Amino acid sequence: MKILVINGPNINMLGIREPEIYGRRTYDDLVAYITDAAQKLGADVSFFQSNSEGAIVDAIQAAYYDGTDAIIINPAAYTHTSIAIPDAIKAVGIPCVEVHISDPDTREEFRRVSYTRPVCAAVYKGMGFDGYVEAMKFLVSCKQKNT
Repeated sequence: MKILVINGPNINMLGIREPEIYGRRTYDDLVAYITDAAQKLGADVSFFQSNSEGAIVDAIQAAYYDGTDAIIINPAAYTHTSIAIPDAIKAVGIPCVEVHISDPDTREEFRRVSYTRPVCAAVYKGMGFDGYVEAMKFLVSCKQKNT
């Protein structure tokens, strides 16, 4: 199973940005953690991170053409502001799971709105790095049920 993990703005600043919320592990630590879990699940995982909304939309669209089976996305701040990202997810029709390291529903009021949630098959939030692994397990399980 080919899974694309997309991370939005400031996720590249893990370990630096608000460590009391996001912890001290870095983006490289996140990539290594997910890669290790993907190998154990027998999944082929690739990564994309951008601070630019258009680049994220381009990555979602490219996934349609390169045979990606599923997408895990942490749109970060774009969760609460982007219409283009959920439109791209709907356009490609690739199963998608939304992930958040923290739980946006327990933070500031504006973070409780998610434009991507309605177009995703599941949401994992507030689980730290483990949310990505749970999302992968969910997607692998769905794929196995459909084959």
